[in-house]
Amino acid sequence: MLRADEDHRLAEFGYALTNLCARPSKTAAELTRAELVRGANKLREKVRALQPEVVALVGLTLYPIVFADDKKQLVPGPGPKPQRIEGARVFVVPNPSGLNASFPTFDAKLVWFRQLALFAGIGKPSATSK
Repeated sequence: MLRADEDHRLAEFGYALTNLCARPSKTAAELTRAELVRGANKLREKVRALQPEVVALVGLTLYPIVFADDKKQLVPGPGPKPQRIEGARVFVVPNPSGLNASFPTFDAKLVWFRQLALFAGIGKPSATSK
């Protein structure tokens, strides 16, 4: 298991993390629409270059931004999505921030991260899974 300060090692195991917008902000509301659109385009470039099997979007508000051209097919809420990014399957998890009022507890968020692991083929269901 990796510690949080070892997240740079994820690529060794076939995983990677990236931000849609790299600048710090207290809330997503501080980010401009133009920044988010640029970030979505850069995300597509990174996915095209790295060719992952799964892309997880962290935060429900990112999904309609990344798929702005596909509004009719948007599926609300967390979970697997029908769209693909450069061939990669897409899963949306809630933002883990303590400011997330829609998923206020750790357990309310954890269930979706466990579902992501199953979706990506990393984990397997167990009696202790919530």
